[in-house]
Amino acid sequence: MKFTAQQIADTLNGRIEGNPEVAIFKLSKIEEGTEGSLSFLANKLYTPYIYTTEASAVIVNNDFVAEQPIKTTLIRVNDAYTAFANLLEFYNQVKLNKTGISQMAFISNSAVYGTNNYIGEFAYIGENVKLGNNVKIYPQAYIGDNTKIDDNTTIYQGVKIYSDIEIGKNCMLHAGVVIGADGFGFAPQADNNYQKVAQIGNVIIEDNVEIGANATIDRATLGSTIIRKGSKIDNLNQIGHNVVIGENTVMAALCGIAGSTKIGNNCMIGGQVGIVGHISIADNVKIAAQSGITSSIKKEGEILLGSPAFNASDYKKVYVHFKNLPKLVKRIDELEKKIKELEK
Repeated sequence: MKFTAQQIADTLNGRIEGNPEVAIFKLSKIEEGTEGSLSFLANKLYTPYIYTTEASAVIVNNDFVAEQPIKTTLIRVNDAYTAFANLLEFYNQVKLNKTGISQMAFISNSAVYGTNNYIGEFAYIGENVKLGNNVKIYPQAYIGDNTKIDDNTTIYQGVKIYSDIEIGKNCMLHAGVVIGADGFGFAPQADNNYQKVAQIGNVIIEDNVEIGANATIDRATLGSTIIRKGSKIDNLNQIGHNVVIGENTVMAALCGIAGSTKIGNNCMIGGQVGIVGHISIADNVKIAAQSGITSSIKKEGEILLGSPAFNASDYKKVYVHFKNLPKLVKRIDELEKKIKELEK
């Protein structure tokens, strides 16, 4: 892709200061700019680079005032950071705008799909699968029988979606995601063996959900495991059977949620959090990284820290004493020694 600075300025409702015809064909950091690249300046810490960058054009705020000569072309906008973010999204959409059905894909005769779709090499589309419009299925993805995928959803390389799964509009599943594997259901027997409990439910992923690479979401024993609309699940998360994740909840990497737990709307869960099964977590709860949640959280907006986790403010107070434990032990030993001397 190749654009002029003027074309980019027109797209961003910006104003050119410099050469409007300079050619742009890639994006870069301002400190790593090279000829033909476009960058941006939003953080004042990076201001010195604008005088030395080799980038052909730089997006800056309207109120930017140069204190030295600048050789690059400037594109002035109201908010450089937002403008560059919008440009990245546009660039990404153009780059990933694949269409067409590969002759090396397998599509069952009973599968139906809409218009403007992409199905890549060695993708497998099972019986009675229904794909909406503008759905993109990248190479080596597996879509199990009776699965429904709605409009504008992207399934990246190597994703495995088991049977009977429902995925909404505008979702994105990154490489290696597994949706609908069996939940961890085993009944202990008298002889210390475990009998597998059939997992016959499904997974429902609502609109505007993004799931990071190698995350796994188990199918329900009965009913559905549900990821509500707008939620964002980071890489390498494990979500157990019959879990419900509320709307617009975000979860950083390496978390584990045991079966049948219900998490509210607008929650924020840090990395490496462990949550036991069969509990509920209220709306707007924030859980710090590496916390362990062992019981239901009923208070909305609670901020939790520690393992087992409790109120973050209380945790910080307790932790002050924890750090002082060696000193406290020493003082107690000294006091006990003095008491023994007095008793003598």
